[in-house]
Amino acid sequence: MSPLPAVHVVLGDARAGALVALYGRDETVAAVREALEAFRRQGRTAVAAAIVEAAALWLERRHRPRVRRVFNLTGTVLHTNLGRAQLPPEAVAAATAAMTGAIALEFDLDKGKRGDRDDLVEDWLCRLTGAEAATVVNNNAGAVLLMLHALAARREVVVSRGELVEIGGAFRIPDVMARAQCRLAEVGTTNRTHLRDFDEAIGPRTAALMKVHTSNYAVVGFTATPSEAELAALAHGRGLPFIVDLGAGSLVDMDRWGLPHERTPREALAAGADLVSFSGDKLLGGPQAGIIVGRRDLIARIKKNPLKRALRMDKIRLAALEAVLKLYADPDCLAERLPTLRFLTRPEAEMAAQGQRLLPALAQALDGRARVGLEACKSQIGSGALPVDLLPSWALVLRPPSGSRGGGRALEALAAVLRGLPEPVVGRVHDGALWLDLRCLDDEAGFVAQLGGLR
Repeated sequence: MSPLPAVHVVLGDARAGALVALYGRDETVAAVREALEAFRRQGRTAVAAAIVEAAALWLERRHRPRVRRVFNLTGTVLHTNLGRAQLPPEAVAAATAAMTGAIALEFDLDKGKRGDRDDLVEDWLCRLTGAEAATVVNNNAGAVLLMLHALAARREVVVSRGELVEIGGAFRIPDVMARAQCRLAEVGTTNRTHLRDFDEAIGPRTAALMKVHTSNYAVVGFTATPSEAELAALAHGRGLPFIVDLGAGSLVDMDRWGLPHERTPREALAAGADLVSFSGDKLLGGPQAGIIVGRRDLIARIKKNPLKRALRMDKIRLAALEAVLKLYADPDCLAERLPTLRFLTRPEAEMAAQGQRLLPALAQALDGRARVGLEACKSQIGSGALPVDLLPSWALVLRPPSGSRGGGRALEALAAVLRGLPEPVVGRVHDGALWLDLRCLDDEAGFVAQLGGLR
């Protein structure tokens, strides 16, 4: 068997020069050595051209971006693991401008001196929520942490036991309270908490009453919980602030588009809440952010807290958030211009027609490896918003061929193949089938163009 060529011989191949130009000499040398070692382990010989080809594949895999676009066909519009809300073009343009040049981030152009980065979005947030003041941090968990630390460090906060939520990644309200150096005073029971439970829990060390949006679950049946207005009245009667963690952050009444109602920050403030926190990348449809709106004096205390700087928003997301907030000035066009709302309001007939167009192309690409059909299904909003409300949708449904064995393994293998496409396709395996929900498929041509990779 002929010996493998030396590294310098392989690098002398013209195609290796192209790799050096694209990836740099050090990376190319490393790739060639990896390829030579692989051939050596396998007891194979190869000429320089074959080694360069193997090195090119190694480099392509190594340098493939980890942050990649995917087709979200899971049926969950705001999928936490897939980046939640998609940004509208206006927000993308604003973020790009912020990335590619100097901006007036903390500089007051009118006065010619240092400014406050919250000023970039505060006016819009106050206008859209009816708040006196507003501030923003990097996510809603940070917003809750900051509110509690600024207002209740080394004191107690009263919360209903039925609202001690845990969301993805084992993020728990009690843990956040502990990190904020305040003590949790839980009242009531899992399913029923009364106003008197809060009243009896208030003592000399009480700093605030708090209501938490029940993300990702609903307590139904024999239940009771005080309203925001009742809790606000109780808190104010005792000289305490009332805090609401809304989570999902819808800025408009979803009823106007026939969607289930989600409580808005404006409604919470009107009911008497002193501070309301919510996310920017959920129903609001913007970038990741934690937004706090409410009383001017409490917002001022929060902004003076040292944690505010540690949790502050960067210029890119502030620019994107401002652009998204401006879209709310024209709510009549919001469902067309905001991707999140466009997906949530997509007509059933439109998705069914899209499925009919895609069905033949997908069946041909799979070439008998699965039975492909078009079926009605249910989508969900996701990210803790309206956890029990589902939206009627349509999906391309892939099932193992008739008579085949190991159906579950075959479906998982097929799902892996779809995830291996240039722009990965992510569906969900459920009820003996792989479902590709069409609610969020807005690039039909791009989806079809890469189906050849399945053959």
